[in-house]
Amino acid sequence: MKFRIEKDTMGAVNVPADKLWGAQTERSRNNFKIGNPASMPIDIVYGFAYLKKAAAYTNCKLGVMTSEKRDLIAQVCDEILTGKHDDQFPLVIWQTGSGTQSNMNLNEVIANRAHQLAGNVIGEGEKTIQPNDDVNKSQSSNDTFPTGMHIAAYKKVVETTIPGIQKLRDTLQKKSEQFKSVVKIGRTHLMDATPLTLGQEFSAYVTQLNKSLKTIHSSLEAVKELALGGTAVGTGLNTPKGYDVLVAKKIAEFTGLPFETAENKFEALAAHDAIVELSGALKRTAVSLMKIGNDIRMLSSGPRCGIGELLLPENEPGSSIMPGKVNPTQPEALTMVCAQVMGNDVTVSIAGSNGHFELNVFKPVMAYNVLESARLIGDACNSFNENCAAGIKANEPIVKKHLENSLMLVTALNTKIGYYKAAEIAKYAHKNGTTLKEAAVGLGHVTESEYDEIVDPSKMIGH
Repeated sequence: MKFRIEKDTMGAVNVPADKLWGAQTERSRNNFKIGNPASMPIDIVYGFAYLKKAAAYTNCKLGVMTSEKRDLIAQVCDEILTGKHDDQFPLVIWQTGSGTQSNMNLNEVIANRAHQLAGNVIGEGEKTIQPNDDVNKSQSSNDTFPTGMHIAAYKKVVETTIPGIQKLRDTLQKKSEQFKSVVKIGRTHLMDATPLTLGQEFSAYVTQLNKSLKTIHSSLEAVKELALGGTAVGTGLNTPKGYDVLVAKKIAEFTGLPFETAENKFEALAAHDAIVELSGALKRTAVSLMKIGNDIRMLSSGPRCGIGELLLPENEPGSSIMPGKVNPTQPEALTMVCAQVMGNDVTVSIAGSNGHFELNVFKPVMAYNVLESARLIGDACNSFNENCAAGIKANEPIVKKHLENSLMLVTALNTKIGYYKAAEIAKYAHKNGTTLKEAAVGLGHVTESEYDEIVDPSKMIGH
């Protein structure tokens, strides 16, 4: 492998000749060999590309950068956003807690690529664009990383998470309407309870997801505030007047999303409560999806020796030893994702609570976990929707069988004969293996016609 020499304030470093990064990136590569290579989410890199381009335009607008430098920086940022240089960002999450090395990774790549675009050879002559003085102008790692983090998180949630949830919600709504006349036995404490319709059962899932979406949308109000312009500690040192407001407007323009400058830059650097709130909203969604996935898994259990009230699509063989076995693989995948998201939220909560003085130095791990949660929920909802929810059918013969076998239909007699006599009927039927009707008539508490009139499951499902 051929190398070239790159220099920073700590001296010279050998860098692979075919790479665009510089000395600080290479030092980080060598000093933090933790976990998988290149684990910094590419979404963060793209968030940085948006802000670096916006910063260049803002600096030029405010008279502290030439249009030539602005255009070179912007051109490289546009290349990054097309995925052209994805292999030039090799750093891991487990680096400095401010994300300084990732900020410099972007600065170095942009500077060296700009040098190429200007018709020069990397490593020869003075750089056309300087990483710190030009690409990083009016910035600090302390305000760029949280800005990149917010851009990445907001985009991921609106482009992946929310659409995935909405698709699943819409499918469950259709199922709720489709199953509105399927009367079935309800269950509380995992035990037989009074009847409801399968449509009513599914309507609860729809409401859960609607409330989750509302919570996510609410949390995005805080995420849309950007720290850029606060520089090192929130004071805005080394930025021209009006920079913070204008740069946020430029980011909003380039992303098409409603970003704005943070009202208080000190809070935006020292605490990341907005990311904690977003993570909490994603966790709330995971809790809802866990309930939905587990319910559907159990309602489909069997198919002959379990509850068996739902028929799920049969997507693949379920066992390497039991021929013909088919498992609820989509609910299993969905619920594993939910477990991961809940765990991610614990990490984000701990990291968010550890902001000290003017800077929280857990930024990369917070970004990583929130982005993973946002992506997993969106992807899992799409998978579950396409491969399971859309194909769910009611196993009506089994639904009817369970309904007719339930002792809890006796609850309808409470208003006629009272709780204690109704309980006597249920216990008698269970002990003697009779039907409720046989027990009720045999005990003399109601006539056969009275029983038929009162104990009608279709009349027990609400108004």
